[in-house]
Amino acid sequence: MFMLIIPAIDIKDGKCVRLTRGDFSQKKIYLDNPNDMAIIWRKQNAKMLHIVDLDAALTGEMVNFEKIKEIVVNLDIPVQVGGGIRSVDAVKKYLDIGVARVVIGSAAVTNPLLVEELLKIYRPSQVVVGIDAEHGVPKIKGWLESSNLKDYELALQMKNMGIERVIYTDITRDGMMQGFGYESTKRFAEKAGMKITASGGVTNAQDMKKLNELKPFGVDSVVIGKALYECNFPCQELWYNFEEGMSLDHNFSTARKK
Repeated sequence: MFMLIIPAIDIKDGKCVRLTRGDFSQKKIYLDNPNDMAIIWRKQNAKMLHIVDLDAALTGEMVNFEKIKEIVVNLDIPVQVGGGIRSVDAVKKYLDIGVARVVIGSAAVTNPLLVEELLKIYRPSQVVVGIDAEHGVPKIKGWLESSNLKDYELALQMKNMGIERVIYTDITRDGMMQGFGYESTKRFAEKAGMKITASGGVTNAQDMKKLNELKPFGVDSVVIGKALYECNFPCQELWYNFEEGMSLDHNFSTARKK
């Protein structure tokens, strides 16, 4: 059965990095230019990209906006962006450059009226909510603070406002390369009753098969980060070897998806 795989690009200090369980002290730099990483994923036939501005997640300022804009302009596939998006102006700025959908994280907890306001302006397909949970409790502001709601309670609140999709991350698994949180994701999906993009901990093809069992509960896509960067999927090494030195087809930079 088909499940959309969405490569993740996390940007910190302008570079493409991966964290372990969201810990900024456990940062590994993969490429100095995130746009180069985006090109690699596109060459490997990615149908969508997931980008997080880690600096913005901490400060609320769109620190890496120009880096993200470069990716969006150069690629012909949908890009979803999260990290520190806490105002209508920030959402507008991203959507105006061609971002397909924005991910509202901390603001869904601290300012739920923002979500309500956004859905009066934009389609539900353009605004999704990211719920990053640790043992069922949403974490916000770069995963440094806890919400007073359960993860599914937050999801139901957003659902009542008109949100149709949640990106759900089990923080305890994120970046650990030890498998995804099957039980936590299943529990959340059953209670939320929404379209769900899973995130955090998917490590190999066996995890993908297990994740596929959650499709009846609304899980139809997955964001994968470190496992892709570490080539945990067998065919990746072949792609790297055979595509070394290739550049994007010119049409990729001109056929923008609006």
